[in-house]
Amino acid sequence: MTVGQLAKHMNTTVRTLQYYDTFGLLTPSATTAGGRRLYSARDVVRLHEIQSLKYLGFSLDEIKEHLTSMETPRDVAAALADQAVAIQKQIDSLTGVLASIETLRHETLKMNTVNWSKYADIVYLIRHGGTEFWFIKHFNDKMIDHIHTKFDEQTGLAMLGRFGTITQQLSELKDSGIAPDSPAGRDAAEQFWHYVMDFTGGDPTLLPALMEFAADRDGWDSAWKRDWEHIEDYMQAALNAYFVDKGINPFEAVTE
Repeated sequence: MTVGQLAKHMNTTVRTLQYYDTFGLLTPSATTAGGRRLYSARDVVRLHEIQSLKYLGFSLDEIKEHLTSMETPRDVAAALADQAVAIQKQIDSLTGVLASIETLRHETLKMNTVNWSKYADIVYLIRHGGTEFWFIKHFNDKMIDHIHTKFDEQTGLAMLGRFGTITQQLSELKDSGIAPDSPAGRDAAEQFWHYVMDFTGGDPTLLPALMEFAADRDGWDSAWKRDWEHIEDYMQAALNAYFVDKGINPFEAVTE
């Protein structure tokens, strides 16, 4: 067969066969007087082997250098076992990618505009096991830029954990009937305020964006929304007591 005839017979392309020849994987058995390359029945069998192994996920290097030179069934079985492990890892990875696609698709429908920067942030959080990616779409571009600049993966996740600890403390104080202007309430408010300052890097111009985020809860994660609304009034009262006690005007620099 000529290269064109073999390509048609084996449902492949001339370019693929030419590459196999250059790669040293499948060299034509003969040439005509005019220099045309010809493939024999043995070459057809060889190509069939290559196509079968490729279907199983083996690379051309593996096929050329290792697989087709194996001498015992045990060797072949071992290679297939290793390949099964590799394929399973790919399946697990692609299953995660598919879940990420579905999650991102769901989140994009909640956003008013196309924003590839926020899409990338959501995908990043999903890839690293984050579950709080929903809040990204509620922040404006200035806040997103600030987060990118100030936090890496480790410090960002630490800030999320710290927020959870503080809100849990405020919830426990409220449920215990401890007044928000008590020393314990003021102490919790101080921790919360220091958290806000650390998150914003002390930039008061970011406070309005945080307040807007806290006020607009459409699309919030249901658990976060429930927990926040449980402590909101208590936290505000505790903060007011703390600000008065320390003589702090949190929005002074914003209004100047």
